[in-house]
Formats: sequence, C-alpha cells, structure tokens
Amino acid sequence: MSKIKKLFKDKNIKLTTAREMILDILSKASMPLNYEQIRAKMKTDMDKATFYRNISLFEEANIIQKFESDERKWYFEFLKKAHAHFICESCHSVICVDFAINPNVEEHSVKNVILKGVCKTCRR
Repeated sequence: MSKIKKLFKDKNIKLTTAREMILDILSKASMPLNYEQIRAKMKTDMDKATFYRNISLFEEANIIQKFESDERKWYFEFLKKAHAHFICESCHSVICVDFAINPNVEEHSVKNVILKGVCKTCRR
C-alpha cells in the first residue's frame, strides 16, 4: 500500500483520484506550492472549487498546512515539524528555512514562521 493510500485509510478519508493527485504532487514537492503550481503538475483538469474543497479537507485532517504570501497567494505543503518560510519581496519565491523554532511560544502552538526579505539571487 502506498504512503498516500495508507494516509487516507488512517485518516478515514475517502480516496478519490483528485485527492490522491493533489497529495501525490505535494508529497514530491521540495517546497510549498500554490494552486497554479499544483494545477500545472496535474495530469487532468480540476476546477478550482474542487481543489479548494479538498485542500480544506486535508487541512482539517492535519495533513497539510497553508500560508499566504505577500502576493496574496496561498501556498500548501505537507504538515511537518514547525519550520520557517522565507518569502522574497522582489521575486516572490518561497523557500523552506530549516532552523530551530520553539513550537510552544507562551503556550501557543506554532506551525510555521514567515520571514520576509530579498533572496540572494535578487540581491545581486
């Protein structure tokens, strides 16, 4: 049984082609992806409403997390340990940053931290 099919079974979520496709793309991604990036990787067409309904289901089941960038786009990724994302204010690229984050700040649970600035490519 594949990792994704097992995840659906463990979370008691009905397996559909659309759901499996979205999670397969996110599981192979090395960085958070937005709707347009995920849609470009899909083998079939999916309307935006279906996509966001499934994303909402995954978020409620604690499978994925999302965050909004400066360009007002939502980015999605598998829920991992608490980590930071760097968003370049020039080219709008999003990069996962690996450094220690205390996930319990004054008894609040932190999922991710957003850092903003200019990436090394744009600084040149």
